[in-house]
Amino acid sequence: MKLKFLPILGVFLFSTSLQAQKLSKTKDILEPMQRANAYFMKKWPDTGKEIVTNIARPSNIWTRAVYYEGLLALHDIDRKKEYLDYAYSWGESHKWGLRGGIKTRNADNQCCGQTYLALYEMNPQKTECMHDIKASIDSMMATSKVSDWTWIDAIQMAMPVFAKLGQITKNPAYYERMHEMYKHSKEVEGGKGLYNPQDKLWWRDKDFVPPYKEPNGEDCYWSRGNGWVVAALVRVLQIIPKDAPHRQEYQTMLVDMLSALAPIQRTDGFWNASLHDPNNYGGKEATGTSLFVYGMAWGINQGIIPAKTYRPIVVKAWNALIKESVQPNGFLGYVQGTGKEPKDGQPVTVSSVPDFEDYGLGCFLLAGSEVYKMK
Repeated sequence: MKLKFLPILGVFLFSTSLQAQKLSKTKDILEPMQRANAYFMKKWPDTGKEIVTNIARPSNIWTRAVYYEGLLALHDIDRKKEYLDYAYSWGESHKWGLRGGIKTRNADNQCCGQTYLALYEMNPQKTECMHDIKASIDSMMATSKVSDWTWIDAIQMAMPVFAKLGQITKNPAYYERMHEMYKHSKEVEGGKGLYNPQDKLWWRDKDFVPPYKEPNGEDCYWSRGNGWVVAALVRVLQIIPKDAPHRQEYQTMLVDMLSALAPIQRTDGFWNASLHDPNNYGGKEATGTSLFVYGMAWGINQGIIPAKTYRPIVVKAWNALIKESVQPNGFLGYVQGTGKEPKDGQPVTVSSVPDFEDYGLGCFLLAGSEVYKMK
């Protein structure tokens, strides 16, 4: 029997059971973020050191790039020079380059550009920060191809890069190409697109479009994959002008997704890796949870979703993250390793070390930066 998820009714019924939880003082929100980040910076003092798992990879890959997104978000609320020094050191160690060079069309390789461009904005004299990422995106703009984002993670990895280049150069062509690529992923990729307007969630890629099913007969909606889309929408909406074309479309998508996510939060505050099948590798998972907190807290702070409904959901999730995921030494537990579906990167436990520790921290810092502003 197919399960029914009733987002609007569920949000209101669910929120009433969460009212008892409260948010800590701002210093108590900041402290676990500082602790988790200090653990990571101590473990990785050399920002240019290769990341060795099954193979050696350069440290400007997407996993590390997501961490630096989070680090700059932390810097926004905790302006320590060491954070910027660490970020500039990372870019300089790679000569502000991209894995695969400027001809790459791979969104994962372009994710580092989000931090490169943010650092350029802070110091416009350092034009080297933006040279290669702009060249890479411009090489894509010189063609008519819009079908590169075949997996939903790519929307987060590269969509904000297009948005930031549009803002920096004041060239709306970047906004238009960004929308064309987003629309292809949403409405065309995999046959009829990777977004299901009925459930208001995204399939990770064409391999998960029906008839693919989870063991309980539901569609497979991977938590972190949907979290990447939420994060992309937030980051793009933070960047593009208020009157930018398609802005309302992005905002509506974000609101719709959050309404679908709210009623399926676990009673412990986390979300499952499989959003519609809690028994398929069910359990606490920090990355999807962090990204949903990021989106909801930002939506509350911007007034685009009702605080009365969503604040209890955010508070319960954040309290779960800082009490159960962040360990006394700063290690982040319950982080699912890399992959593309619930079964990958398992087991996910409080002590299991994922193949990459960086992106989970980035997601957590993004979440905390917006929760901090809720106070």
